[in-house]
Amino acid sequence: MSAISVTKETGAAGAAHSATPPGTRRILGIDPGLRLTGFGVIDQDGQQLRYVASGVIRVPDGELPARLSWIFAQVRELIDTYQPAQCAIEKVFVNVNPASTLLLGQARGAAITALARDGLPVSEYSALQIKQAVVGYGRANKAQVQQMMVRLLRLPGVPGQDAADALACAVCHAHGAQLLGTLEGAQHAALGGGLAKRGLRLRRGRLVQT
Repeated sequence: MSAISVTKETGAAGAAHSATPPGTRRILGIDPGLRLTGFGVIDQDGQQLRYVASGVIRVPDGELPARLSWIFAQVRELIDTYQPAQCAIEKVFVNVNPASTLLLGQARGAAITALARDGLPVSEYSALQIKQAVVGYGRANKAQVQQMMVRLLRLPGVPGQDAADALACAVCHAHGAQLLGTLEGAQHAALGGGLAKRGLRLRRGRLVQT
């Protein structure tokens, strides 16, 4: 049995493909976990979002180093399969059990290492940020996130919780990129290209040297 359980949906946008259509940006979202790591892949074309695939990486029982190595290898397989341009991952939520938080953080580190190995840009979002971006309420429950993924990505079925969280992470990243693009365009128009003339540009909301 494959370690990666993948769901591909046709939805209203058409059949899903592993290759990125021209003019689109592919985003891989990851919801890290030491037992199940969710993933979601979407394509962004302007303001349009298209579902590609989602599912979970099932991590076998065993010693911690072997489990972390498994997560790393399976995330690498996802990258090879779907060829994302950007990645987004959920931050660790510090709960009342420090040991569980530490283990989750290590699983997350294995996934981030796999994502960053070839220089892929990786953005990080808290659960509150993700829920606020996709549901409009930072304390939304998992069922609300699942239903919003069905609506936003026009899915014919409800994704599992881990897959839905990963898709929501990818959608959150896409929405943030749209907002920054709008802000950068407005800033450029207001200043008449003055930023570029001074060797500056906006990057993730900050002014940086070009």
